[in-house]
Amino acid sequence: MDKNIFKKNFIINIIKKDLFYKKYKKIKTRFPPEPNGYLHIGHVKSLFLNYYISKHYNGIFNLRFDDTNPVYENIKYIKSIKQNIKWLGINVNNIYYTSNYFNQIYDYAIELIIKKLAYVEKLSKKKIKKYKGNLTNLGKNSPYRNKSVIKNLNIFKKMKKGYFSEGTMCLRAKINMYSPNIIMRDPILYRIKYISHYRTIKKWCIYPTYDFSHCISDAIEKISHSLCTLEFTKNRILYNWILKNLTISFNPCQYEFSKLNLTFSILSKKKLNFLVNNKIVNGWNDPRMPTLSAYKKKGYTAKSILSFCKNIGISKKENIIDIMMLESYVRNDLNINALRVMGVLNPLTIIIKNMGIQTEMILIQLHPKKKKLGFRIVPFSRKIYIDKYDFKEKFDKKYKRLILGKKIKLRNSYIIKAKKINKNICGIIKTIYCNYYLNITNQKKNNYKLKNIIHWVSKKHSILVFIYLYNNLFKTPNPLKYKNLITIINPFSLIIKNSYIEPSLFYSQNKKTYQFERIGYFYLNNYNYKNNLIFNRIITLKQNKFKKNN
Repeated sequence: MDKNIFKKNFIINIIKKDLFYKKYKKIKTRFPPEPNGYLHIGHVKSLFLNYYISKHYNGIFNLRFDDTNPVYENIKYIKSIKQNIKWLGINVNNIYYTSNYFNQIYDYAIELIIKKLAYVEKLSKKKIKKYKGNLTNLGKNSPYRNKSVIKNLNIFKKMKKGYFSEGTMCLRAKINMYSPNIIMRDPILYRIKYISHYRTIKKWCIYPTYDFSHCISDAIEKISHSLCTLEFTKNRILYNWILKNLTISFNPCQYEFSKLNLTFSILSKKKLNFLVNNKIVNGWNDPRMPTLSAYKKKGYTAKSILSFCKNIGISKKENIIDIMMLESYVRNDLNINALRVMGVLNPLTIIIKNMGIQTEMILIQLHPKKKKLGFRIVPFSRKIYIDKYDFKEKFDKKYKRLILGKKIKLRNSYIIKAKKINKNICGIIKTIYCNYYLNITNQKKNNYKLKNIIHWVSKKHSILVFIYLYNNLFKTPNPLKYKNLITIINPFSLIIKNSYIEPSLFYSQNKKTYQFERIGYFYLNNYNYKNNLIFNRIITLKQNKFKKNN
């Protein structure tokens, strides 16, 4: 456990104080996603915080699915959330469902009715909203607010048995319609929904709201610290009011922290749905999306995501974190673990005039700092590919790659000198003719070194692959400022290239992640219909805010 993550953390200070005064015997936390969508990077911050606090204090960490709205919930989301949490390497002590507690929650609703703290509402949804008022206008009591306990009990029980249509009845808490906190103006506790629940099927046709069920579920599970994001700050008073007025022996405490916001990203479920439904992206696991499934498909590592969460800190101040911070953790992890190969994204042919038709096999380490990972054999022949951006026809003092008439070092092999070029009728360079000089051993003997190095692959032996170059989906670092997302979509967020890689990679497909030397990190995703390998670019080798798409 990295103890640095617990420094200057207001939640940790609260927990330390609670333990010192023996308020709780054991720390228990939970991660309570609603199974109506896929986990994204914003969820990981909350998941990480709850998990690592419980781990640090040798406590209990629960995963609880807040499944109180069957309209949007689905078993596929349950499976995806579980898979993503397992992929992150987070161990859950218990898995619960709010639907486990439907009977108990119903009984607690009955208790509030008996205590004259809840009543059945017959106003329409539109009128309920009107009666609530707003920030400048106080609320107004419902004409159904003062029905007798017996009438409320009878009607509520009939609601449970399916006597009424959706939208005609609901159960509300009787608190204060004049409260400055609108949430406390008789919030809804139960509503009618005639739709099959993925777990309870058709046993229930009334379902508790999040505000009512959440605090009760925390209490049943004896959660010591209910941690949530700042958007629920105003809900805390309702959280406490419900628990205070029920015969529940255990009282959790709610604390709020800031959400995770990233530049060039949106984490709103509604807006992410818009991107998927309008086919701006290719589904929820499209590598341009901020979902964990997308990060995994792109090639991000679980370790790098958790390292990022460890270091962003926990506070009550909303801010936007530069996405390059997340990328730096990914890059650092891949640099340590990714195998090295050579690939050419923009092929340009070189013919080595003074070499025969023979093929030379060169032995190269799979990782420059990890000899134990072994070696790969890379063929070198008379015709090779280099990247077209590694050659300039005219001399440029600042250009550190191949120039006509100048020498350069080919990575892990020979020095070459460009002698002449061949262009097509449009003036585009098709072939560069070179001579080669000195192998690696002779360089060292003659104390002759060139600092400028470019990569290459043998044309004859190279493998055609498809490279998916992923860039930021949005042109602006703060897309949340824009109502119309279409106007800020980056047209170059995905570029697909036919590229060539060295053949050694073809025989090491038990590995998924590679560094294409001098280019970036790539993830072996799959095969296309022609049986060609497909690689997703995970990230470039260097951070550069102003890098060009290539």
